[in-house]
Amino acid sequence: MIYKSYILEQNIKTAFDKKMFLFYGENQGLKNDFKNQIKENKKDYEIIRLYQEDLLKNEELFFNEINNKSLFNENKIILINEATDKIFPQIEKMENMISNEKVFIFSDILDKKSKLRNCFEKSNNLGVVACYEDNEVQMRKIISTKLREYQKVTPELINRLIQTSGLNRSKTNNEIEKIKSFFTNKIIDETKIDSLLNIRTNEDFNKLKDAALNGNKENTNKLLADTQFSLENNVLYLSLINQRIMLLEKINILKSDKKNIENIIQNLRPPIFWKDKPMIISQSTKWNSYKIKEAMRKTYDAELQLKSNSSINKEVIIKNLIVELCSTATAA
Repeated sequence: MIYKSYILEQNIKTAFDKKMFLFYGENQGLKNDFKNQIKENKKDYEIIRLYQEDLLKNEELFFNEINNKSLFNENKIILINEATDKIFPQIEKMENMISNEKVFIFSDILDKKSKLRNCFEKSNNLGVVACYEDNEVQMRKIISTKLREYQKVTPELINRLIQTSGLNRSKTNNEIEKIKSFFTNKIIDETKIDSLLNIRTNEDFNKLKDAALNGNKENTNKLLADTQFSLENNVLYLSLINQRIMLLEKINILKSDKKNIENIIQNLRPPIFWKDKPMIISQSTKWNSYKIKEAMRKTYDAELQLKSNSSINKEVIIKNLIVELCSTATAA
């Protein structure tokens, strides 16, 4: 039986109604959130963590865990991690073996032909939820919800958290934990946020991104040579570019009403950080609707390359995109 992730986030207890439940998809942060909710809702249960590799090496391992009754706890939650179709025959056997135990299986992306995914989708006794990547709207809601007990959670703070984490829920959760650990009085001090969230680590790339979108070829070339790229941040780089292009599109639509650009930016919601306003004003004069569509096409193509080819040089893709956007900004 298929469940929607947002419904399950609101009521994880629904997952306990099924004999076994499968969580699959690329959003590791969301899957970790589900694991935490499962543990929080069943604190009186013993947690057993297994991995597919362990079960493939020892087919009796799951059976042994089921029959190994604890002296202190009769109830068990079994978490099976990194599952693929290789474990499907064992999963079929498990369904008939469990009684009071709760089994939750976690997988990466499973295509529509996956035996594991199809089994859970078609059975009324089993549950399955797809954990897709979060979009910006979802991420804003996640941040607001997790910091709802804190004062001074401004739209600007949320913007900076998104900018820092690049819509990656795992990274966002880490930043939120930093905030909770640091601001124990539940009052956020904006003057300390930059150093706390390591926002400076993205400063070099933001300079490069801004130079390119402003059409400054000389500065872009210099920064391309000077900027150190991190392989694990390629998706973040692409997200930072997309966020700025979407903002320029929003400004461009409002410009059609012949409003003053400074007034438009001043009244945008969520508000623009004051340090970014001069650059955004300058960039907005370079980008019309045609150029913005071209930029969106280029970033979409870059994203496809990043996600579809694991052997390709991802740094080259980002650098080529930067050069192309700079050329587009200066085109007549």
